[in-house]
Amino acid sequence: MTGIALRVLRFHKGGFLASFAGLFLGALIVVGCGGLLETGIRADAPPQRMAAAPIVVTGDQRYHGTVEELIFPERARLDAALTAKIGAVPGVAAVVPDVSFPAALASHGAVTGHNWASARLAPHRLAQGAAPSGPGQIVLGEDLAERAGLRTGGRVELLVNGAAERFQIVGLAAGTGDVFVAGTEAGRLAGRPGKIDSVGVLLARGADAGGVARAVESAVGATAAGAGPAVLTGDDRGRAEDPGLIEGTDDLIPLAAAFGSLAALAMVFVVAGTVGLSIRQRERETALLRAVGATPGQLRRMILAETMILAVAATALACWPAPWFGQWLLKAFVHGGVVSDAVAFRSGAFPLIAGAGLALTAALGAAFMAAHQAARTRPAEALAEAALQRRWFSVVRLVLGVLCLGGGAALAVGTAGSDGPDAGGVATPAALVWTIAFGLLGPVLARAINAALTRPVRALSGLAGELATANARARTARLTTAVMPVMLATGLALSLTYLQTTQSDGNRRAFEQAQRADLVLTSAAGGVPLDAVETVRNVPGVAAATARIPSRGFVEPATAPAPSGGGDGGEEEESAGPQPTELALQGITPQGADRTTAYRAATGALTALKGDTVALPTRYATGHRLGDTIAMRLGDGTRTRLRLVATVDARRGYETALVPAALLAPHTGTGLVPQILISADPGTDRTALSAALTSIGHPGLQLTDRHGLAAAQQDQDQTQATMAWLVLAVVVGYAVISLVNTQALATAERRREFGLMRLVGATRRQILRMMAVEASLVAAAGIALGLLIAAFTLIPAGLSVLGSAVPGGPPWILTAIVAAALGLTILTTLAATRITLRGGPGSTG
Repeated sequence: MTGIALRVLRFHKGGFLASFAGLFLGALIVVGCGGLLETGIRADAPPQRMAAAPIVVTGDQRYHGTVEELIFPERARLDAALTAKIGAVPGVAAVVPDVSFPAALASHGAVTGHNWASARLAPHRLAQGAAPSGPGQIVLGEDLAERAGLRTGGRVELLVNGAAERFQIVGLAAGTGDVFVAGTEAGRLAGRPGKIDSVGVLLARGADAGGVARAVESAVGATAAGAGPAVLTGDDRGRAEDPGLIEGTDDLIPLAAAFGSLAALAMVFVVAGTVGLSIRQRERETALLRAVGATPGQLRRMILAETMILAVAATALACWPAPWFGQWLLKAFVHGGVVSDAVAFRSGAFPLIAGAGLALTAALGAAFMAAHQAARTRPAEALAEAALQRRWFSVVRLVLGVLCLGGGAALAVGTAGSDGPDAGGVATPAALVWTIAFGLLGPVLARAINAALTRPVRALSGLAGELATANARARTARLTTAVMPVMLATGLALSLTYLQTTQSDGNRRAFEQAQRADLVLTSAAGGVPLDAVETVRNVPGVAAATARIPSRGFVEPATAPAPSGGGDGGEEEESAGPQPTELALQGITPQGADRTTAYRAATGALTALKGDTVALPTRYATGHRLGDTIAMRLGDGTRTRLRLVATVDARRGYETALVPAALLAPHTGTGLVPQILISADPGTDRTALSAALTSIGHPGLQLTDRHGLAAAQQDQDQTQATMAWLVLAVVVGYAVISLVNTQALATAERRREFGLMRLVGATRRQILRMMAVEASLVAAAGIALGLLIAAFTLIPAGLSVLGSAVPGGPPWILTAIVAAALGLTILTTLAATRITLRGGPGSTG
C-alpha cells in the first residue's frame, strides 16, 4: 500500500499541498517551542562582566529543600571576608570582589556602578586617564561619556543611595556604559559596607578548574543540598551578574510547554481536516478499492502512509528553520521584559527529536482519525457511501468526547476555585480540553446547529438557503471538517485574549483597591532614606505619609527546611513535608497607613507594626493567634521570626503581608524607601504642595498622582501581557491559516458538483449565493462552538479573578473576532468558488 500511496500523492497535489503546509507550520512551531523549553531548562547565561573568571562565587538565590523550586527575589550578598578564604585555596591566583549598585547621572538617566577592581573580570581597560584610587574619583565608560558629553578632568553629579554626590572624572573605560569607583567607595555607595555581590576567581597557571571549584566549595561551606554560597562555572556564571535570571528562565518552561501544546492541538485539527478533505476528494477511488477487495487494514495503512510521508518531509524541512523561529520567540520575550537579554538560546538534539516526535505523533493521530471513516466502510456500501455520506459518527468518538467534557468541567471547577493570579494557568489547559471535546463531538454539534438554523436561513435566503441547508444536511462530514478550523480559531482567540484582559483587570482592580494616596513621592537616586517619611509628614498640607517598600517573602511551615542561600547556613535536606508559602511583602510605616492605603486590620492593629512584627493575610494566619511567632524568609533569603500583631483581609490571590519598613528595607536591593504614599489635606493647593515636597532636601525627587502610579503598574503588567499576546498571535495565526486553507480546499473539491449544477441550468451567481449561505452556516456553527469554548473557559476564570461571570476586557474584541471569523470564512469560500467556476459547465464538471 505504500507504493500506491506514493503514486496517489502525484495525482492529488492540491489536497496534499494543503496538508503539507499545515504539517510544516505546525512542526515549525512545535520544534521551535522545544528549543525554547531547552533554553528554560538549561538557563544558560554566558557571563559578560565576569567572563575572565573561570569560577564565580555568589549568594545562592535558590530556596533549597522545597518540592517546587522557589527563588529569592532580592540579591543574597556575601561577607567581604570570604575573599580571604577563597584566596587561600590552592590553585587560586587571585580573587576579585564585585560590588554593583544602581545610580543615575543627574542629567543623563540611570547607570550601573561597580568597584574598579571588577573591571578586571570583563576585562575592561582604561582608554584614557587613570583608575579611581580614592573618594570623589570616578571612571566613566566611553559610550556613556560620549552620550553625556563628558571628558577626563571634568566633574559629574551622581544620584546614588538616596543622595547626590559629585565626582571628578579621572578616566574613561573602553567597551562599557557603566561607571566605576574605588573599592571602598563602592561598598559605601551600595549602602552595604563589608558586603560584596560576588567573587571572581582567577586560576594559577596549569590549575584544574574543576578541582579548584570543588576546593572553593569546601572552603566557603557550599554543599550539594544548597547551604552556603553558590560556586558557579561555565555559563552558570551569568547568574552572578543577574540574580533574576533564574526566575525569568523558569517562566520559559511552562510557557514553552503550553505554547507547544496549543500548537500541537491546532496541528491535529488542521491535519485531520485537510487529510479528511483530501480523502473525500477521492472517495470514488477509495470506494472502488473496497469494492474490489481491499481490506480496511490496507486502506488504513495506505492513508497512514500518505500522511506520514508528508509529515516526515514537512517535519524534516521544518527542523531547519525551527531554531531561528525559537530564537525569534526568545528575542520577543526579551524585548517584552519577560526574560533577561543575557539568556542564551539553546536548541540541541533534544528539542529537535522531541519536537519532531510530537509533530509526527500529532500527524499520525490526525491521519488515524481521517483513515478510520474510510477504512470501516463495508465493500457493498462503498460506492453508495462515496455518493452519499451516511456514516458520520462513531461510538468511540462519542465516548471520548464525553470524557473530555468531563475533564473540561473538572478543570473549570479548578479554575473557579484557584487564586486569581493563578487562574490563567488552569484555564489555558481547560481551553485545550474543551476544544478537543467539541472537536470530537463536532458532527453532533454541527448537525444540531445546522438544524436550528435551517428555517431562519431558508426564510431569509430563499432557494439558495434551501440548497445550502440541504447540502449541509446531506454532507455532515464535510460540514464538520469546514466548521472545525472556524471553531478552533474563534475559540482560541476569544479564550486567550479575554484570559489576558481578565488577568490585567484583576491586577488593576487589586492595585487600585489597595491605594488611597493622593500623591506618590519617588527619587531618581533609587529611593529616599526612611527618615524622609517623617520629613514629608511634617510638610504643611500633608495629612498622612507612609513608606511603601515592595518585596516578596516566604512563610515557613512549622517544620521548615533548613536555612540556605542568604540564611544562616548549616546542613539542609530535601523535604517533601510541609512547604513554604510564597506571598507578597510590603514594608510600611504604620502611622498614616489608614489614610494612604486600603489595608485594614481584621484582628489586632496595624499600629503595632514595630520591630520584628508582621501582619499576615487572614488566609495565611489560619492556625495562628495574635502574639504567635511566625517563621519567615525575607526576599534575600534571610531567616527571621516575627510576632503576629494583626491579620488583614484581602481578595484571594492578591494578599500581601505587612512588615515594618525599617525591618524590610535592609533586605532589599537598595535598602531605601522607593515610594512614599501621601494623602493631602482637603483644599490644599496641589501646586504649592508639590513644590514643597520636591524640595525637602533629597536629590532627584519626583512626584506623581494616583493615576501616574496606576500607569506605572500597567506598564509592569504589560510584561506578562507580552507572553500572552505572542502566544495568541502565533497559535491563532496558525489556526487562521488553517481556516483559510481548509475552506479553500473544501470548496475546490466540489468541482464535479458545481459542474453538474451548471449543466442543469444554475448560473454562476446562483452557485455563489448558495456558497455564501453555506459559508455563513459554517461560520455560524464554528463561531457558536468557539463561543461555547470561550464561555466554559472564561466564566470560571472571571469568577476567580474578578468575582464575576463576565470576563474583563472591552466588548469590541468579541465583535472583532466574530466578524473576522465570519468574513474570512465567506471571503475564502467565495474566492475558491470563483476559481472553481472558471470556464464553462463542461470544464467545471
